[in-house]
Amino acid sequence: MNKYCVAFFYGLIAICLPLCSIAQCAMCTKTAQQLGEKPALGLNNGILYLMLAPFAVVGVIAYRWWKANRAE
Repeated sequence: MNKYCVAFFYGLIAICLPLCSIAQCAMCTKTAQQLGEKPALGLNNGILYLMLAPFAVVGVIAYRWWKANRAE
């Protein structure tokens, strides 16, 4: 059972984190188109970087909650 959970987790990560992610809203896309290609890539990377912090916090809280409830 544990092997299947680990395989599912890694599969989920592979699906959720593609190598070339696009994380721009419509307004950011328009701005990036006006800036050019290199600044647009920097803007996209910055958006992905800022998106990582809330997901990491929620992940840590979920892991600690799961770990605490599993012990009972």
